[in-house]
Amino acid sequence: MIAPLPPPVHGSAMMTQYIKDSQLVNEAVDMDWVNLSTSRRMDEIGRGSLAKCMRFAAAFLNAARKLVFRRYDRAYIAIACRGTGFLKDAPFALLCRLFRVPLIIHQHNRGMADYVDRPIYRTLLPKVYKGASVLLLSWHLYDDISRVVDRSQITICHNGIPDEASGAHSAPGTPVRLLFLSNLMAEKGVYVLLDALKLLKDQGCRFRCQFVGSETEEIPVSLLETEIRKRCLDDEVSYLGKRYGKEKEETFADNDVFVFPTSYDCFPLVLLEAMQHGLAVVTTDMGGNPDIIDDGVNGYIVRRDDPGDLALHIKQLIDNPELIGRFGREGRNKYSSSFTLRRFEENMVRILSSN
Repeated sequence: MIAPLPPPVHGSAMMTQYIKDSQLVNEAVDMDWVNLSTSRRMDEIGRGSLAKCMRFAAAFLNAARKLVFRRYDRAYIAIACRGTGFLKDAPFALLCRLFRVPLIIHQHNRGMADYVDRPIYRTLLPKVYKGASVLLLSWHLYDDISRVVDRSQITICHNGIPDEASGAHSAPGTPVRLLFLSNLMAEKGVYVLLDALKLLKDQGCRFRCQFVGSETEEIPVSLLETEIRKRCLDDEVSYLGKRYGKEKEETFADNDVFVFPTSYDCFPLVLLEAMQHGLAVVTTDMGGNPDIIDDGVNGYIVRRDDPGDLALHIKQLIDNPELIGRFGREGRNKYSSSFTLRRFEENMVRILSSN
């Protein structure tokens, strides 16, 4: 099992931790672990450092030592498929191939299509993925890897999360309470949401919107506050900082609609959290989101990078509070039937035991 573990906390690392801690998986599969992550904080991701180089070397030597002294039926690896992340992770896959250990590649990210024609990647990508079993979060993501991976190699494995909410939710109040919860990054839709909120305010809509998440080098708190003031949203928008554990649960419970206009994600765990807490959801037609949100049933799917379309669908919920309650109940039901941690663990047992 060669995969990233937290910290830092992000989707791929959390799913790895769920597998590592799963009693169900551990009873079925005898696993050795190598932590693939070389970052320990969010601000280290994408940046080089001596500490990261040393962590890479230690992890690679650890994997090599295990492969020398133990015989494995298969190797599970959760790697990046693009950029320097792929160049960092590919040696682990090639090392397993050197020892003739069949690969299961868990694809938590996207972007391969942007790199497949570049010289180094044109050579390495086919070597890494040839003959491997590939776990994909959604068929909506297949086009991104279709030039390298055959459909016959694919198994769909949706994410799942622990049930940490009762699903009970108070009726929407006035003004309607909107929530954005993610790291402050443009690709998560921070600016698109602010632009949409400005449109809603200009139309006379009443709402409150809370931003929750870690500031980043790209969008520090000072810049977020400047952008809020620039749009004259001081009375409607507030930034609460990071929220974890009980504080995060209380934040979900204190809101009506979860808005996540992402332009990059593959299968966001935060959407599952919002559904688990009985919130209506508005998100984009990005990655596996259409597998999570049934448009017009438990939320709305809107166009990416389109503040007007986002504002239009938020307004529909503001004008029809009964829809918020209905979407929230349907979302909770879909989470319970499709996206629990137990269902994910059962899928992983089946996959790891049968490949």
